[in-house]
Amino acid sequence: MNYLTKLQDSFWKHMLYSRQKCCLPGISGKLQKKVGRQEQWAKNCFRGRRGHFLRAGYRRGTSPAESAGLGYLVGPMGALLLNAVLATYLNVYYTDVLGLTGFWGGAFLVVFPIVSKIIDAVTNILMGYIIDRTRSRQGKARPWLLISAPLVAVTGVLLFTVPKASTAVQAVWVMVSYNLFYSVAFTIYYMSHNLMVPLSTRDTTQRGKLSVFNQIANIMMTGILVALIFPMLIMPAVGVDKPKWIALMSLLSIFALPLTVLEYYFTKERVTQEERESGGDKAVPFLKQLKAIFTDRYMLLIYAYFLIYLFGSTIKNLSLVYFCNYVLGTYNDGVTQTLISVIGGIPMGIGIFAVWPLAKRFGKRNVTLAGFILYALGSAICWMFPRSMVIMLVGQFIKNIGGLPCSYVFMALFADVLDHMEWKTGFRSDGLAMSVYNTINVAMVGICTGVFNGLLAGTGYVAPYYDAAGELIAVQSETVQGVITFGFVGLETFTGVILAVLLIFLNVEKTIGEKQAEIKARIAAGCEVQK
Repeated sequence: MNYLTKLQDSFWKHMLYSRQKCCLPGISGKLQKKVGRQEQWAKNCFRGRRGHFLRAGYRRGTSPAESAGLGYLVGPMGALLLNAVLATYLNVYYTDVLGLTGFWGGAFLVVFPIVSKIIDAVTNILMGYIIDRTRSRQGKARPWLLISAPLVAVTGVLLFTVPKASTAVQAVWVMVSYNLFYSVAFTIYYMSHNLMVPLSTRDTTQRGKLSVFNQIANIMMTGILVALIFPMLIMPAVGVDKPKWIALMSLLSIFALPLTVLEYYFTKERVTQEERESGGDKAVPFLKQLKAIFTDRYMLLIYAYFLIYLFGSTIKNLSLVYFCNYVLGTYNDGVTQTLISVIGGIPMGIGIFAVWPLAKRFGKRNVTLAGFILYALGSAICWMFPRSMVIMLVGQFIKNIGGLPCSYVFMALFADVLDHMEWKTGFRSDGLAMSVYNTINVAMVGICTGVFNGLLAGTGYVAPYYDAAGELIAVQSETVQGVITFGFVGLETFTGVILAVLLIFLNVEKTIGEKQAEIKARIAAGCEVQK
């Protein structure tokens, strides 16, 4: 079979997902005729009308599977890599390179993240409102992916290009650049990115696959590059050298630009298209959406889950570098953090093949619940023996096996809750619901960063420095080490138990198939009316 034949065969198989004017072909004779007309249109496209082909939503030379791989796996890698590096090392840059720990008597690094995240929370709500009211041929979330691409690149560079000036001037630059990145650029990107899976399809199996693609992208960036390559090779070379930090982070920021454009180019909002074609995409008042979200018990459970999980995991992420530098190993030794990350991260690779078969058999909720029991057990083992490398590696392995369902399937469960709400209310609130999720996310980042930095400053954290002989001094007191240890392994012992109990009540997937079928029937009726 030659190249063109293969391309045509792939196109005929999947063209209904991209250009059909009615969402449920085959439901009536009239619709069958309409599908036939769409097939004729597609044949005309292949007879040389390249512009029409591109507007169909597919790219010449790519199958739907390849497009999904490029859009949901490769595309997000740039922005997710940048965010993962920032989540792990930005606070280290502020404390160890810029030396802002003592500014305002240690209060700046406590107050500034909290204030910034209040601003970020407001912009998240605003962005959700804007997305829900966006009407375009490209969808409602997808256009914002394209807008976010240059913004993320530029503001990512500004985060690290802090001028040589007084500490007060540097603090102002940090405050402004931080909010330009997180409150504007990354808010636009992350909300649009997170909505692409629920808006791409209603099929739970397809959602699961796309969710796995997204998580693989995230895990590849965090688990391989940030957790493995960075501590072993990059951080020992960069150290506390500010020009090297600027060069490195500028490169990562610019790297995110073309990949985000790729994500935009190879994704498609089919759920939005269905709503538009059935006449069901009319704007719903903000307060009505807000009431629907905060009166739905499943959505409240989802938000409680996110709040508790993010509190524990954010403190853990903030503590990781400090724990490896001051408790388990020595400063930037290139080995300790690598071992913790590699052994702890191996389950993430295994999970690609194991989690979804288990979720299909036992249910997404049940598998996630069981996972958090292991999650709490692994954290407890680490907490009891924080200075033993062998026991720490065993405990991290167990904990990350438990965290697999959360990493790979939970966003698909969130998508089920969005469908449940549509079934109950008759309208979708994807943008606002996601903005509330992102608000919880950013609030936890701000609160946790402020709390963690406050504990460091309050217990006497000392930034690394060079003595008269040119030797780097990086040592902390037992009190500081105790705070760091609890942040890295102690807190998640408690959050794992709480989350396992909470998930008992999240049984939305039990009836979601029936509800999705009813939603499709409503949309089909709307299509008939529109005709």
